[in-house]
Amino acid sequence: MLRVEEALAAVLSAAAACRAAASAVPLLDALGLVLVEDIRAPDPLPPFRASVKDGYAVVAADGPGEYPVIAEARAGDDALGVVVTPGTVAYVTTGGPIPDGADAVVQVEDTEQVAAAPDGSKRVRISARVAEGHDIRSVGCDIEKDYIVLKSGENIGPAEIGLLATVGVTTVKAYRRPTIAVFSTGDELVQPATATLNRGQIRDSNRAMLLAAAIQQKCKVVDLGIAKDTEESLMEHMDAALHSDADIILTSGGVSMGDRDLVKPCLAKMGKIHFEKIRMKPGKPLTFAEITSNDPTKPSKTALAFGLPGNPVSCMVCFNLFVVPAIRLVSGWSNPHLERVHVRISHPLRADPHRMEFHRAVIRWVLDDGSGRPGYVAESTGQQASSRLLSMKSANALLEVQSSEQILAAGASVQAILISDITSPPLDKLPAASSPLSSHLVSSAKGALADAPQVAASQNAEVKVAILTVSDTVSSGAGPDRWPKSCICSELFIGEIRGSSCCCYCRGSR
Repeated sequence: MLRVEEALAAVLSAAAACRAAASAVPLLDALGLVLVEDIRAPDPLPPFRASVKDGYAVVAADGPGEYPVIAEARAGDDALGVVVTPGTVAYVTTGGPIPDGADAVVQVEDTEQVAAAPDGSKRVRISARVAEGHDIRSVGCDIEKDYIVLKSGENIGPAEIGLLATVGVTTVKAYRRPTIAVFSTGDELVQPATATLNRGQIRDSNRAMLLAAAIQQKCKVVDLGIAKDTEESLMEHMDAALHSDADIILTSGGVSMGDRDLVKPCLAKMGKIHFEKIRMKPGKPLTFAEITSNDPTKPSKTALAFGLPGNPVSCMVCFNLFVVPAIRLVSGWSNPHLERVHVRISHPLRADPHRMEFHRAVIRWVLDDGSGRPGYVAESTGQQASSRLLSMKSANALLEVQSSEQILAAGASVQAILISDITSPPLDKLPAASSPLSSHLVSSAKGALADAPQVAASQNAEVKVAILTVSDTVSSGAGPDRWPKSCICSELFIGEIRGSSCCCYCRGSR
């Protein structure tokens, strides 16, 4: 029986040899992928001297006074032919080019319009003295030409999409998304839509859970349904998984010691089993293998196969601890490991005397973690039976509780493995603040909560988000629309995209 770290090392060693192939991907499809090559800026940004604010381009040595406005240099204009000489100014907008001759910008708040002259010419009164270079972005001050804006191996998130658009990249070379095939095993399983259960039947929850978890990891998924507890049915499903060109195959159930637990014998016939038991709780019967297709019409391909336990909590814990790092490595991540933090437990925990336990918990950052200092506090999700899926609900961490005969006291420090985002406590449960500033912030937040419209906790809300690019440069065709549509988070349903604007629907609870 392997220790957890030994089992994970075996998984990562196999996954490293199965890294997904690289391909050219359109920019808007690259969110969540990993870059294969460095990206350099083909030109500087900004490519010209640009104004930081709306105001007037001036000769700094002129100082305060009343000056004629000789031109306007707005964003999208090239300002060619405009020359600011001593005793003159030019109106500029944020991002607009600085005319030749000007060496500073006075913000519009420090100016006053003067009545136009009879000939219609404009004049402005400057009330502030500024230094040379004030409120001017120099050429390349944001990004220099040939600067490596993204390096090979970096993950592509919304900001990275924006950077790629900024430097004119519309197609990137990235590792492709892994394909994961999922099926459940068990004669007792019926489809989730089954309205009435007969004696001995249970609805198949693991398959839906694993498919959702794989999608959350930015993978393509193949749903292969439910296999019966026969070698023939299991082999058919394994073959179907291989024929689907899956990189990773996930099964649930059939890996214990019963006479109908046939997943391990089937995996042994199709490839090499690396391990079939781990000294951990829950998840002891996890089985991991590499299997290879024997279809003569296709190139040979090896897939990583995880025989996950049938108990839903064991299944999900093993997915997080072993499958997620494997997905990351196959996807091209340089560091596939889950993040760990130290937390203090809010309740006593009884350790298992023989196996490391991964206790499901909700962790939050609080102003006082019990030590008088800010830190993370972990609250158990309750009864921890491996069949009780409620213990995974809302859990954002797995507490590593080392095997011991002892009971960990409340306030003890343990290591926590993050499996989802850390959330702040509800505003009505914020702890007492220890400083005047914190006290003000807490009371302000609670006041805002009291004034906010109340929505029932169970009420679903559909929020429509409209995104519009407002730019003379873009509308005139003088410059590209650098708003990358795929900056929209993966939780959003994109209703439609038109030109430089898009409408999105964010589904969730308020």
